[in-house]
Amino acid sequence: MIQQGLYNLSIHLYTLIIRLLAPFDKKAKLWVEGRVESNKKLTVKSILSENNRKSIWFHCASLGEFEQGRPVIEAFRKEFPDYKIVLTFFSPSGFEIRKNYDGADLVCYLPADTPKNAQKFINLINPSIVFFVKYEFWRNYISELKKRQIPIFSFSTIFRKNQVFFKPYGGFFRKILFDFDHIFVQNQESAKLLQSIDYKQFTVAGDTRFDRVKQIVDNVKEIEIVKRFGFGFAQPPFDAAQQTNKKNNKIFIVGSAWQEDIDCIFPKNMNPNFATHNSQNLSLIIAPHEIHESQILAWQKQILMKNIRFSEINKTTQISDYQCLIIDNIGMLSSLYQYADFAFIGGGFGKGLHNILEAATFGMPIFFGNKAFQKFKEATDLVELGGAFAIENATDFQLKFRELSENKEKRLAMAKICRNYVLENIGATEKVMSKVRNLLTFNPNKGI
Repeated sequence: MIQQGLYNLSIHLYTLIIRLLAPFDKKAKLWVEGRVESNKKLTVKSILSENNRKSIWFHCASLGEFEQGRPVIEAFRKEFPDYKIVLTFFSPSGFEIRKNYDGADLVCYLPADTPKNAQKFINLINPSIVFFVKYEFWRNYISELKKRQIPIFSFSTIFRKNQVFFKPYGGFFRKILFDFDHIFVQNQESAKLLQSIDYKQFTVAGDTRFDRVKQIVDNVKEIEIVKRFGFGFAQPPFDAAQQTNKKNNKIFIVGSAWQEDIDCIFPKNMNPNFATHNSQNLSLIIAPHEIHESQILAWQKQILMKNIRFSEINKTTQISDYQCLIIDNIGMLSSLYQYADFAFIGGGFGKGLHNILEAATFGMPIFFGNKAFQKFKEATDLVELGGAFAIENATDFQLKFRELSENKEKRLAMAKICRNYVLENIGATEKVMSKVRNLLTFNPNKGI
């Protein structure tokens, strides 16, 4: 009881701090105002108002978890169209981008994890099954669902030995895991950790993001401006003849870029740099992690290549006059990789590496910072397999990139490693759906 009380107090304190920050911080303001609007939406529009349809609830922390959840959401919608789908987010960075996602009947913020909020929210949406994607183990929601005997699943889940669940003092949090009906983990390490606490209802299913990036490849959209910029065209998915039909120029994409990543590629006090030690046959595309006018202006000065913004291009623009294209919009990055020969994925020098699978699936050598990639299995796997480089600094990057740009055979070999790695790990969605399918088939009256 004491631990439960402390947990509830921490949730209230967290909410209070966010509210205090809201007038001064854009993300905190979105967090607060978004939940007010979501509450109004939930109150006015009952999820079961249309023909008493049953609902399924998917919860994602943010945008990355949504991309993992999306293959299962869409597979469920296709196979069980009679259910309404509720999609919730914790973070504004997920909700604000996917609030209009048409694969769900209702998209909203998850109210803070208090006992009262959990009871009210579950009453309103009345879910038949609940899915938590990767992380997000909210004690009060999960406890309330368990009381009501509503099946709870977690998929694409990954555990590490330093997490509280596996500490001697982690009993309160271990109880959360034992309330899940089944957990689909990404790897054997996670499975061993669950076994160490005697949790048995798990399956090593892999990561549904592999299925998502395969979907992206299968449904990739051409971007005419980038085709003009790259003097090339989209390659067929997983084509072994990597980039053979392009002209002599190569395209290097910096995806989800932060300042530290740009500093690595274009060091301010170092010569030669990325622009000068390569020929003019190299074209650069930069997609910032977040769009900030001041940052883009600074980058345009820092980048020693003739550059232009995507929004500045029109039908009369001589795009061949430019070596660098800066993407000043959100949502295009996954399709950009189809044109690339190399990719540098941002976040590795900061809080955490961004999605490298979107680049890997099209087959290309991948670079990223070496400070914050170790917790991402796909990153450590590709470094070990030889498809990616974890870069220490600007000097390290320039040495590795120069070697690779001058060695076509090595570049194509790394591209093949990345492409095959994605192909070999597809299938987690079907493992999740198989379990759900059995539940719906053999337990038709269990609230379903």
